[in-house]
Amino acid sequence: MSGKIIGGGIVAIALIFGALVYYLQEYYYYEEVAASPEEISLTLIGGAPEPILAENIEAIDATSSPIRYRACFTTPMSLSMLTETYEPYAEAVPLVGPRWFGCFDAQEVGEALERGEALAFLGQKDVANGVDRVVAIFEDGRGYVWHQVNEEISK
Repeated sequence: MSGKIIGGGIVAIALIFGALVYYLQEYYYYEEVAASPEEISLTLIGGAPEPILAENIEAIDATSSPIRYRACFTTPMSLSMLTETYEPYAEAVPLVGPRWFGCFDAQEVGEALERGEALAFLGQKDVANGVDRVVAIFEDGRGYVWHQVNEEISK
């Protein structure tokens, strides 16, 4: 009888712990942030970051890690103009965000980057130590921003 109680207690503790970890990873650390259009910037080829035209910005961030930033926006700027002016980002890999932040679909963005339907640009080098801000833009003007570990840390 005491074995069933102990086993049941272990299962109950494991379920509570699992639910707590899920809540912490999905909700607790993230918060919506008010991102201004000036925060959506791309790095000029051989130059510094400069803001681009951005509208309908939705963004989240967390103080627990520099790679938790995600944002979605739209821009009227064409990909041809962007590629002539701004630094491309060759190793862009969008990171999955919390499910409740519905505008950011890392799998869709990643597949579009692989197929060439979206292009990735350097938003800002070393926005945090060893972390770059990456911006991916689709032909229709949808844009996505995330922070990604750069070669300084990934080596």
